[in-house]
Amino acid sequence: MPIVTVKMLEGRTDEQKKKLVEKVTDAVVEAAGAPKENVTVIIEEMAKNHYAKAGVRASEQ
Repeated sequence: MPIVTVKMLEGRTDEQKKKLVEKVTDAVVEAAGAPKENVTVIIEEMAKNHYAKAGVRASEQ
């Protein structure tokens, strides 16, 4: 029962998230040989002011 967590900044459309979930699921099925119905994908979205790189918040870029 593979569980994949994708952490990303907010702002993607529902269609983009749908495609992401489909492709991640397919990759796990192909690479790990897991049955598709056993693959779980969790998307965790972060507000841009909750993420920083090199001391600069994404909301400030």
